Amino acid sequence: MKNIARVVIAAVLLIVFAFVPVEGAAKLLLYLVPYLIAGYDVLCEAFEGITHGELFDENFLMSIATLGALILGEYSEASAVMIFYKVGELFEDYAEDKTRANITRLMNIRPDYANIENDGEILRVSPDDVRTGSIIIIRPGEKIPIDGTIIEGHSTIDTSSLTGESLPKSYGEGDNVMSGCVNLSGVLRVKTSCEFSQSTAAKILDLVENASSRKAKTEHFITRFAKIYTPAVCACALGLAVIPPLFAGNFAVWVYRALTFLVISCPCALVISVPLAFFAGIGGAGRRGVLVKGSNFLEMLAKTSCVVFDKTGTLTRGVFSVVAVHPEILSERELLHLSAHVERYSPHPVAEALRNAYPDEADTCDVQDVEEIPGYGVKAKVNGRIIHVGSSRLMEKVNASWHPCEKSGTVIHVAVDGKYAGHVVISDVLKPTAKEAVNALKVSGLHVAMLTGDTQESARDVAESAGISEVYGGLLPADKVSKVEEFMRRGEVVAFVGDGINDAPVISRADVGIAMGGLGSDAAIEAADVVLMDDDPLKVPLAVRISRKVMLIVRENIYFSVGVKLLCLVLGASGLAGMWAAVFADVGVMVLAVMNALRALFV
Repeated sequence: MKNIARVVIAAVLLIVFAFVPVEGAAKLLLYLVPYLIAGYDVLCEAFEGITHGELFDENFLMSIATLGALILGEYSEASAVMIFYKVGELFEDYAEDKTRANITRLMNIRPDYANIENDGEILRVSPDDVRTGSIIIIRPGEKIPIDGTIIEGHSTIDTSSLTGESLPKSYGEGDNVMSGCVNLSGVLRVKTSCEFSQSTAAKILDLVENASSRKAKTEHFITRFAKIYTPAVCACALGLAVIPPLFAGNFAVWVYRALTFLVISCPCALVISVPLAFFAGIGGAGRRGVLVKGSNFLEMLAKTSCVVFDKTGTLTRGVFSVVAVHPEILSERELLHLSAHVERYSPHPVAEALRNAYPDEADTCDVQDVEEIPGYGVKAKVNGRIIHVGSSRLMEKVNASWHPCEKSGTVIHVAVDGKYAGHVVISDVLKPTAKEAVNALKVSGLHVAMLTGDTQESARDVAESAGISEVYGGLLPADKVSKVEEFMRRGEVVAFVGDGINDAPVISRADVGIAMGGLGSDAAIEAADVVLMDDDPLKVPLAVRISRKVMLIVRENIYFSVGVKLLCLVLGASGLAGMWAAVFADVGVMVLAVMNALRALFV
C-alpha cells in the first residue's frame, strides 16, 4: 500500500505541476518532488550497486537516464519515466505475491503441533518430538501432523492441500492417513508410521523450498544474456551520445537519444518474467497435486516425447481382486464361500482377495485341519468335506479334472472331495483413470509404453485395457533401465512413471522420473523429479500440459520482449521515438510479460 500511495501522489503532483507557470531552477525543484517521491529508492539502490561494483542493472540504467533528462531540462518526462517504472514494479510485485500465495498455500500444510495422551490428559507437543509407533489424537478441524494408520475412529478428511482433490474422503480403522491433511469430523487415534522429518508434509515442504534452486537452461541463458547485454547497451548509448555529435553537432539532441536508448534497453521484462513463469508453473502444478522439484525438470518434461509406465501400483491399483467366478457343480456364492473359508488364515495377497470377495467367510462354517501345501495351495476340512484350493498342479495332485480359463489373471482352482468345483480368477484391477490418462498422452502426441516385472501375458492384458500397444513383461529392475536407455538411444526424451522401490533405478535414469507419491515407496519419491500426490495417472498428462504451457509462455515473453526492445532501440537511436516510447518499451513490455507469466498459474 505504501508504494501504491507513493505512485498515486507522484502522479497527481506531476499532473498538477503541468499547470504551474514556473521556469528555470524553480521548475526543476518543483518536478524533483514527484520524481523523488516515486524514485528515491531506485536512486538509492543504484548508488548501492555502484558501491558494490554491480553497475549494470535496471536501477542504474533508469537512474542515469532520468537524471540525464533532468539535466537536459526534460523535467516532466524524467518524472513520468520514474513514475511509470514504479508502476511496472507494482505489477511485478503483484504477480510475485500471487504466485507466492500458491506456494504459501502448500506451505500451510506444516502442522503446528501433535496431540499425545499422557495419563488420560491430552498434551500438545512439537511434531518433531513424536517418535515412530506413537499414538496421536487428531480432533475435528486439526491437521494430521504425521503419517500413520488409524487405530480408532472414523472421519471425513480433506486431502486437497496434498492432492488437489476438492471432495473430502471418508477414512476409518486400518486406513493410512498422510500428514498435512485436515480432519473434518470425528476424533481419530493414529499410530504414527514415521517421524515428522520423514512424513509426507515434511517431504513436500522440502521439495517446494528447494525447487527454485534447480534452474532451467532457459533461466541460466537469460541470466548470462543480461550480464552481457546490459554493459553492451551502455557502451552503445555512450557511443550514441559522443560519436554522432563529432560529425553532426547538436550534442544535447544526441545525449537525449542516448538517454532514451538507455531507458528502452532495460532487460527487466526478460529478467523478471522468465523466472516468474517457471515459479508460477511450479506453484500452479503444486496446487493440483503435482510436485515438480525444479524448473529444469519442468523444462525437460515439456520436451518429453515418450512416457513409459510401470504396471502394478501405477496403472493398476496394486491390490488383487476377484474379477470372475466360474463354478462347475456349485453356485458362484458357494464357490467363493468355500474358497474364502479355506484361505481364512493365509497372509497371501490371493487369500486376501478371496476374503474381501466374501467378507462373511467366518460366520457359519466349521473349518478344521487347515494345511498349506507349498507351491500348490491349501487343503482344509469344511463342514466335513475335504476342500482343495490352489493351482492346477494341486488339482492334478488330487486327480480333479480341471480345465483352463481364457480370462487372464491368477486362476484359483477348487476341488470338493476330489471333484472339480470350478475356479476363481483374481487379477490386479486397472485404475479408473488409467485408460483416460493414456489416451490424453496419445492425443498430446506422446509415445506411450509399459514396462513391468509381471509376466508378459498379464502385462499384455493390462496394456490392452489401458490402450497401450507397446508392452514388455518379465523385466528385472536392471532390465527396465536397459529398455529405457534403448528408448533414449532412439532419440526419445523419456519420462518414466513408477511407484515401487524396484522402480527407483529407472526413475533416476530416465530424462524425467515421475513417482506416485500417495502409495509410492520413499525410494521412488526420493529418486523422482516429479511427484504425483494422489497416485492418479491422469496427473501425468496434466503435468505435461502444465510444462508445455509454461514453456510456451516463456518463449512468448522472450520473443515479445526482445522484438519490441530491438524495434524501439532502433527508433530511439534514430530520433523517431522519445522518452514516452522508451517508457512503453521498458515498463509496458515488462507489465505485459509479467501478466502473461501469471497465466502459468492456471491450466
